Amino acid sequence: MLAAGDCTGLEPRPEPGQVEATLPRVLTVLSFVLEKLVARNDRLLESLSRQLNGIGSHGSAMLGKSLNGFQGVRPPNISIPKYLERIYKYTGCSPSCFVVGFVYIDRLVHKHPDSLVVSLNVHRLLVTSVMVASKMLDDEHYNNAFYARVGGVSNSELNRLEMELLFLLDFGVVVSSRVFESYCLHLEREVLLNGHGGHGKIDKALVLSNPALDDVTELPAVEDAEATTDPPSLPQVVD
Repeated sequence: MLAAGDCTGLEPRPEPGQVEATLPRVLTVLSFVLEKLVARNDRLLESLSRQLNGIGSHGSAMLGKSLNGFQGVRPPNISIPKYLERIYKYTGCSPSCFVVGFVYIDRLVHKHPDSLVVSLNVHRLLVTSVMVASKMLDDEHYNNAFYARVGGVSNSELNRLEMELLFLLDFGVVVSSRVFESYCLHLEREVLLNGHGGHGKIDKALVLSNPALDDVTELPAVEDAEATTDPPSLPQVVD
């Protein structure tokens, strides 16, 4: 069980060459949960599509329009685990950002239940939500242009997606320590129930950078970090 008292702070960020050996547990757990969710939703839409005479390859015509801005023509070639690893490796965001990004995605689904997270939109949702989470949690963060290069989208596209996400959430981007811990427990339980990846515990380093987030309603602006690691180009992840 992850309790606030168990967390003593964020671990130092490893060098890019060391990332493969020191990936935080949350990336494995989140990858497993998202891959399971996306596979289920893709099957659901394919089934509905067949029942309704093949309306769209993923049944997208039957969905609400809430997540249309995040949807591409075909699924990207990069897997969810590799995509999360890439974001972590090059952006320098704290591991907590991945949990908070997942909170944002879950809030979207609950606010707009006619929309599903599928293989056509999950990558855009991830890079946008993690970027916004980094701006909320981390004292320093890369700007949108850097996140766009890491995520394989254009800068203008990511700017638009950020605004889309914020408006769909009604700018509800503050996550309290209590909510954060509940999502950590949810992710751990998902792994345990499915017998994947051993004990399923998320790293103790996963804490909110600022415990006072329980009470704040407005955060001060943070400075963009200067890019110190130039990521290799990633082909456009969505068409």
